[in-house]
Amino acid sequence: MSDSVHDILEKSGLKEETARSITANALEGADDGELFLEYKQSESLVFDNGRLKAANFDTSQGFGLRAVKGEAAGYAHSGDISEAALKRAAEAVSAVSSGHSGSYAAAPQRTNARLYSDENPLGSPAFEEKLRLLQEVDAYARARDARVRQVSVSLAGSWQVVDILRADGHRVRDIRPLVRFNVSVVAGDGDRQESGSYGFGGRAGYGEFIATGRWQAAVDEALRQALVNLEAIPAPAGAFDVVLGAGWPGILLHEAVGHGLEGDFNRKKTSAFAGLMGERVASRGVTIVDDGTIEDRRGSLTIDDEGTPTNRTVLIEDGILTGYMQDRQNARLMGMKPTGNGRRQSFAHIPMPRMTNTIMLAGEHGPDEILASVKDGIYAVSFGGGQVDITSGKFVFSCTEAYRIENGKVGAPIKGAMLIGNGPDALTRVEMIGNDMKLDPGIGTCGKQGQGVPVGVGQPTLRINAMTIGGTAL
Repeated sequence: MSDSVHDILEKSGLKEETARSITANALEGADDGELFLEYKQSESLVFDNGRLKAANFDTSQGFGLRAVKGEAAGYAHSGDISEAALKRAAEAVSAVSSGHSGSYAAAPQRTNARLYSDENPLGSPAFEEKLRLLQEVDAYARARDARVRQVSVSLAGSWQVVDILRADGHRVRDIRPLVRFNVSVVAGDGDRQESGSYGFGGRAGYGEFIATGRWQAAVDEALRQALVNLEAIPAPAGAFDVVLGAGWPGILLHEAVGHGLEGDFNRKKTSAFAGLMGERVASRGVTIVDDGTIEDRRGSLTIDDEGTPTNRTVLIEDGILTGYMQDRQNARLMGMKPTGNGRRQSFAHIPMPRMTNTIMLAGEHGPDEILASVKDGIYAVSFGGGQVDITSGKFVFSCTEAYRIENGKVGAPIKGAMLIGNGPDALTRVEMIGNDMKLDPGIGTCGKQGQGVPVGVGQPTLRINAMTIGGTAL
């Protein structure tokens, strides 16, 4: 497909030379800045309790113009991509850089890496085929077990074109497909009802992600969780050794540790990790990376939303703090290099340091060996919501699937378990690291300062000593 098909400026009727001239004038004297152009199509279908509950389609486009000087940033955006709108935006942001004789940051190095295709998932299959799929999922789930009382299944996709134009002459474009499938099942036995859910997705068309066999496995997993929870007993409370499962439990790492390693929190010294570069912050063997370069992953990007190629950034290596995730502004102010972590929700939002795929690397212990080492503990397989305080590192996370461990054996499932702790402290309590590192199935969305962006997580099975469990057992 030719570049002109994806040229937002050309399709809007705004000449590139005009856009360049207005942007250059607006950013004259600024330290940094860019014109960010976006065109996006998105859809979502929700099939709930045997009927189509919602079907949404949206097309949006617009631009955001940013001028950065020191710690200040001027930002203006509009859904109207026109010369008049861009001139109004330029007047608004130029106040930030007026009277300053700074220089632009160096243009990011160009890259030919392609981490995903240009395919628009909204184009195929047709709406009728997607609806039939949702109906088939519903019927399949209900036929699996008589205890199934409710099924909710959703399908969502988007196709985003971003075009970034800088006053220093650099222009780069990225085309980003994204899909997600999710199913939730409620099972009941008498007056008791419990739920389970599972989803998957990534940066590709629907074909790969809704192929026969894959969605059935997702339904089976959601149903398994619901039936396990039907048998769950109240969780105990107290201090226990905790084993975290591989894959999605990395969401705890993302929230409790990852945010604290973003550049803005460290520059402002509001992170529990501020000022600890080069020091030991975790047990030996703990290595954590943020990797935006993994093909087709939900959190991956060919370039970030400032035009910087994404990277595999080592944050903690063998327990030593070695790096932060940086956008261009915070990297410059901290005397560091940008890492390709400048992200924004849309053209209406200013970029900031954000995670992509945040992963703890594998260790040397088998998962069975780790479980067998625990005399009295908790095995947390999956998590739901949680709360984190970035400054202190304190967190509270709810377990959606967890079990007691007694004398090295996985015992009864438990319900209502809450993991309570401190992210930096938990890193120092890591006792054993599994050799089974797994990425999550592609369902994560990260929120920060009102912006949501797709992300990924991953980790091996972990043993963390003496964590506080909030339980419901009397």
